[in-house]
This record gives sequence, structure tokens and C-alpha cells, in this order.
Amino acid sequence: MKRDNTTTARYPGGSRSRRTPARSTGVAAGALALLLAGSLGLGATPAPAHAHAPAPANAQAAETAQAAGASRVRIGTAFAIPGARVYPEGIAVDPRTRAVYVGSYADGTVYRARPGRAEAEVFLPPGTDGRRTANGLRVDALGRLWVTDSTTGVAVYDTATGTRLAHFEVAAGAPARFVNDLTLTPDGTAYLTDSVRGVLYRVTPRQLAAGGGVLTVAHDLTPALRPRPAGGFSLNGITSDRTGRYLLTVDMTEGDLYRVDLRSGAVRRVALTGGDMKAADGLDLAPDGSLRVAHNTTNTLTRWQVSADGTRARLVRTVTDPSLQIPTTLAHTPGRTLVVRSQFDKGGPMDTGPGAPGTPGVFTVAAVSGL
Repeated sequence: MKRDNTTTARYPGGSRSRRTPARSTGVAAGALALLLAGSLGLGATPAPAHAHAPAPANAQAAETAQAAGASRVRIGTAFAIPGARVYPEGIAVDPRTRAVYVGSYADGTVYRARPGRAEAEVFLPPGTDGRRTANGLRVDALGRLWVTDSTTGVAVYDTATGTRLAHFEVAAGAPARFVNDLTLTPDGTAYLTDSVRGVLYRVTPRQLAAGGGVLTVAHDLTPALRPRPAGGFSLNGITSDRTGRYLLTVDMTEGDLYRVDLRSGAVRRVALTGGDMKAADGLDLAPDGSLRVAHNTTNTLTRWQVSADGTRARLVRTVTDPSLQIPTTLAHTPGRTLVVRSQFDKGGPMDTGPGAPGTPGVFTVAAVSGL
């Protein structure tokens, strides 16, 4: 795929007030704008571009750090997304075809970038099946694309034809909600975060085969979460380990990471060493325990090493660069990490009106190597 506008960073050490697009309305969307504009410091100048790893604790770690410090992080462009008001948020890679899917927070359009193409194409037009937004995206082992709509729930599509296969919604009359991100476990079960309610929904393979229904709450994390105002945001990104033992989900406001045991249902706060996960949005857990995180308002990417049991995580690398343009989610593939450049601060859900940074440029997905 095309690479351009590349910047390079070297490691010195080792080891929403909201102006809503016409189709994006609702209480939850307003809550998102408030969180991004207030709690996460909207309007702060992005930190200068830099990349670093935490200081080593011993001589052996120092040698490892020196070697790691010689590596470079390169930030380029994987492909462009057509449209003047896309404001992309979610991303998913189909491992069978290597096609990349990106969703628009502004109107629910889903784009597809085919391998080797410099620009994505529209896969699902805006408003398809009444969808207002497209937040979390995942492609399962059978080539089905899952797309969350923060205002309602999640829909599942055949990537070959674009046909909707199933649709699940939060129960009618439920309190304010914001269905945000999702992950798929090895047995085909989907788990979705609700950023306002502080719960995880679940869709089982049997429910998927039935073609739809009500989103059921599988895990309520509110007793474990730090106190927050009524209607305030908490859970955002979510990922799962390759064996299906546990989920990891982040409280982006407090900077905490939580582990949910899928056998016992137990919820515990992960012990973080070297940093926190404030402003953390998308999560990607690799089979080797590397957890990559997109921190949106700080234009930062981090990599953590998660313990085998998922109870501890150590910060390994941090990359901060304004060229990330408010990164919301990411997908790690062999040799590179694809990162969504949302540009939410330029006419999107983080635009504060008069005096805001201005109109967005071309919407793109970044290709980051060395993270």
C-alpha cells in the first residue's frame, strides 16, 4: 500500500463540546463530546514528536534497552479515505483477504481498502440499515464483519456481498448507552463495551445464527470501576487473549485497565507498571502478550507487555507524534500497525466551535512500523 508523508522517531532508551454531524445524534454522543472536550484536556497542544522506552532497572535491562533504542518508529500513510467529513474511528483487518475496513463516526459509512490500493472504497453506504455511526469493527474467522453503532447496538455483514446477517440492539427503554468497541474470542463469541453504562454485552454463536435479538449484559463492571458522575464515560477499547481465558478493557477516563475472567466472571484491575492508560481508546493484544494502545487526545501510541495470566502489564514503548491526528483505534498486522487518524478536533466531535483548529485535511489511516 502507498506510503507517504513519513516521519521517523528514535528511541533514546530501551528495554466533545460537540458539533454533531446531521446523522450523529443522541445523549450518548453528547456525553462522548463532553468527555473528550473536558476530562481529556481538549485544546491542549500535542506534545512534540518523540518516542521512548522506560528506563531500565538493571544492567541486563540496560543492554536490552540500548538495542531497543537503536530501533526506529516510522509513521507513514497506508491509504486515504474518500470524503470531506469522514471522521473515522474503528478499524478491522480481514486476515483471509488482507482487506482493511474502517468506519465513519460521522454517518456510519464503512469503507474497505483492498491490498495495494492507495484509497479505500465505500463498502456500506451511510445510513445502511439505519446505522448512524460506525465505532468498533471486527472481522471474524468466517469473514463476517461486525460493526457497532453507538446509539443502538451491533450489526454483522457478509464481507463478500455486504448482506446483513444479524442485528442486535440494546433493549428498548434501557438507560442512556454508548455501544463502543468489541472483541471476538476464539469460540466466536463477541463482547462489546458500553461506555456510559459500564457493562459488557455478549453475543454468542448461537445468537448470531438466530439472526438477531436483544444485546444481553454479560458482565457489569460498575462495582469495580472508580467512582464517576452519572452518565460519565468509562469503558472504551476491549481485546481478548488468544486462548479465550480473559478480556482486557480500558477505563479511558481514569487510565485503568481491567481483566475479566471468562470462566469465573471475576473482574480485577490490572497492575500497570511504568504508566497509565488515560485517553486510551483502541486496544490490540498480540499472541506474544504485546498490548498496543491508541491514546486519542494525546496523539500517543503505547506498547505494553502483558503477563501470561493477564493480571500485570509493563509499559515498554511510547510514541507521541502530532501526525497521528487523534488516533482512535489500531490493528496490528505482521510488520506494521494500522492506526486510524480520526481528526476529531477539526470539525468533528471534539470541535469546540469558534477558535477550533479548523477543517480537516484528507482522512487517512497511518502505517506505523517499529511499535
